[in-house]
Amino acid sequence: MKVTAEKNKKIANMVFASIYPLYLNRLEKKGRTKEELNQVIECYTGFDPDALQALIDAKATYSVFFQKANINPNAHMIKGVVCGYRIEEIEDEFELYKQCRQLEKLIDELARGPKMEKILRGEKS
Repeated sequence: MKVTAEKNKKIANMVFASIYPLYLNRLEKKGRTKEELNQVIECYTGFDPDALQALIDAKATYSVFFQKANINPNAHMIKGVVCGYRIEEIEDEFELYKQCRQLEKLIDELARGPKMEKILRGEKS
């Protein structure tokens, strides 16, 4: 599937605080914890739990969320299909969309249950 400017804009305007509980609920159903979710988010974005909570409280959009993030330099290692989109084929002009899908891929992997070291692409937990 191809990303469009309309899709990119839709993601950019979504409020992270409205999606975070959905991520958490999905993971808790699979026996994972809020701490593990936050660890994955911190590894990918650089947001510690306090910074993450501040963004949630501020109802930051994905656009603001990713503008403030310090994306992990190993993010290029996150590959695969999420929501029908092959991450590594998303064009550079849709970087925000790609970042959102990379984060979702990490969360999907966490839900499936591999060890944290594998999910974090070599980072030690």
